[in-house]
Amino acid sequence: MPLKTKSAESAKVSVKLDETDRRILQLLQKDARMTVKDLAAAVNLSATPVHERIKRLEATGVIRGYSAVIDRSKTGKSLMVVCYVSLREHSRAAGSKFIKSIMAMEEVTECYNISGEFDFMLKVVAAGMDEYYDFHVNKLSQIENIGNLQSTFIMGVIKETFV
Repeated sequence: MPLKTKSAESAKVSVKLDETDRRILQLLQKDARMTVKDLAAAVNLSATPVHERIKRLEATGVIRGYSAVIDRSKTGKSLMVVCYVSLREHSRAAGSKFIKSIMAMEEVTECYNISGEFDFMLKVVAAGMDEYYDFHVNKLSQIENIGNLQSTFIMGVIKETFV
């Protein structure tokens, strides 16, 4: 669940973190449901300063929110595809249209603006090859201004961290 920050500007400012802050963040990334009491014990502080640190990390936007990590295979979405997309036209309006289209597609779980041969890298999940094919042909390829598409199928996950 996303947290409210004080302002968009505070999210752009680098926040000074000490080793204790970094350790708290590391522990929360492994288990966001850890109690303040357990966090405090792990970083050798009492609960009150740890609670204050967490609140500061949330208020400054260092912690943007908390979420559940889902096992895709248990939800019927076991196929993961990295899809590289280049646009024909690179105007602000064309890019905005593409992004708006991608934001509406539930199959796309992540989208990155990248440099190099392609403009965007998408992480797409589907139940299987037939569902991905349908997505590719009937949704993604239908977006206006697509120049080139390349799909890479993930065969296995070796390391996955949420840092």
